[in-house]
Amino acid sequence: MEYSEWAPEYERIRAAFGFEFSREEAAASLLETLLPEPARVDPLARVGARLAGREVIVVGLAPRAGPPPLWRRRAGTDTTLVAADGATAECLAAGLVPSVVVTDLDGPIPSEVAANRRGSLVVIHAHGDNAPALRRWVPDFPGELAGSWAGPPRPALLDVGGFTDGDRAAYLADHTGATKIVLWAFDFERVDESAPAEQARKLSKLRFARRALDHLARRGRAPIVVWRPDGTEVPYDAGNSVASTR
Repeated sequence: MEYSEWAPEYERIRAAFGFEFSREEAAASLLETLLPEPARVDPLARVGARLAGREVIVVGLAPRAGPPPLWRRRAGTDTTLVAADGATAECLAAGLVPSVVVTDLDGPIPSEVAANRRGSLVVIHAHGDNAPALRRWVPDFPGELAGSWAGPPRPALLDVGGFTDGDRAAYLADHTGATKIVLWAFDFERVDESAPAEQARKLSKLRFARRALDHLARRGRAPIVVWRPDGTEVPYDAGNSVASTR
């Protein structure tokens, strides 16, 4: 999806959460300075080289879902994995190395560094609240990186839509030419946070994540399906988007 189409959706998100765009810009500029020179060159093209023309399984971190059972995929399918932040640890624990990791650095970051060392391209997202994490962790990644942010694309930073790591990964797959997007372990109704305030904020963000995926399902190019634990697939819509975890 082009940024011009996504921007009005993000304006609604910024208004709902009170995100200050000046903080987003500052974080984006910081990320640009922290990324090594190769990571600032053609980020979208480099991600696209890994996803274009393939069935992309986007792995979320729904409670108790676990890693995707790839042995159930049809033989001969050109499939690749994209892990959303904390789902990276689940993948590595099952011996799966994602082709791409999408993260804003609020999950188990050492597992993302480990995946990067083993060949994952890590797309690091800058936003107004994660400048300390950017400073702490970006220099530790030893492999291929790309950067993203929530404003107009820059030469060194991409933005093709999406809000949370999971839906942002789906937008990236669609924009770069995936033939099909398969959602595993997406759940917009249950979270692991126990503190009431954190739980409420997380659920609020997930409502916008679901809305973002609804928008992509209507406007995107690749079909989106939900992969259920029993091996069946159903077309994505707001009513069945949590089915992959039950």
